[in-house]
Formats: sequence, structure tokens, C-alpha cells
Amino acid sequence: MTASRLKEKYTYNPDSGLFIRNERMNNRKKGTVAGSKSGAGYISIKIDGKQYQAHRLAWLYMTGEFPESDIDHINHIRDDNRWENLREITRQGNTQNASLSKNNTSGCTGVVWHKLVNKWEAKITVDYKTINLGYHTEFSDAVNARKNAEVLYGFHENHGKERVA
Repeated sequence: MTASRLKEKYTYNPDSGLFIRNERMNNRKKGTVAGSKSGAGYISIKIDGKQYQAHRLAWLYMTGEFPESDIDHINHIRDDNRWENLREITRQGNTQNASLSKNNTSGCTGVVWHKLVNKWEAKITVDYKTINLGYHTEFSDAVNARKNAEVLYGFHENHGKERVA
């Protein structure tokens, strides 16, 4: 896929994040919004028989090149492909702007109740290594330890916020 082929088929609006068909395709009219939402919440667009993620196509459309690494949705909304919401980043960097896991029970990424010691444990993973930030009697102390470590290690300010559907 090249930027010129993409632009033949679709027009990307960086303010809305939508791709619009430049021609009639199968039973889809020219001028209609392209793409469908995948089970994971990303917009997918088929071009010449191959599926592409719309956020990666937006990068190609705007820069002329496919991204070499991940494209992060800064606000965690996977179908929000506005240009201002996208950034190219390493996989490791992308993990530093992750949403709160749906399996999280404490409400704060990296803070868990440790049954054996009857305290809140705070930890953070950096460069694929887990760093223990201590055991805390108060939940708020564990949260503060985690948030301070996020700042120290350069995590994105949106890291750990809940994902919007």
C-alpha cells in the first residue's frame, strides 16, 4: 500500500479522523464513511482485498510512510483517529500510555492488595523489569508511590485512566 494508492481510494479528514470513499466500491456509495469497528474497537478498512487499521492508514496518508512502530491513541479511544490523537511510538512507549485493565480490582494500575502481608503493594514495570515500590498500609500511599514512579519514568499522563468504549 502506498500513500498515492490510498489517496486514490479515500480522503482522510484529520479533524474528524474519518476516511471517505472517493469512488463507489461494491455497494458502498462515493462520499460515504469507510471502515468498520473490529472486536477490539479499532476501525478497519479493506483496500485491494487487504484489511488495514485506520490509524495506521491515517499515518500513511499524513506522512507518506507507514509507521515503523506502534501508533498510540493518546486518549485511549481506539476508534478516534483524529490526527491530533495519534502518535508514533515504540511498543514499550505505548505500554506507558495503557488504559486501566478491565481486570484491575484496585482502581489503580500497579497497585494490588497483598494478602500475605495485609498491605497494598505498589509496583511498576520499566524496560521489561518490575520495580517494587513498597508495601503500604494506606491505599492512598500506594497510589502516590505508583503515580510518582510514573512521573519519574516518563509515563504518559493518561496512563492508567479508564478506556472509553
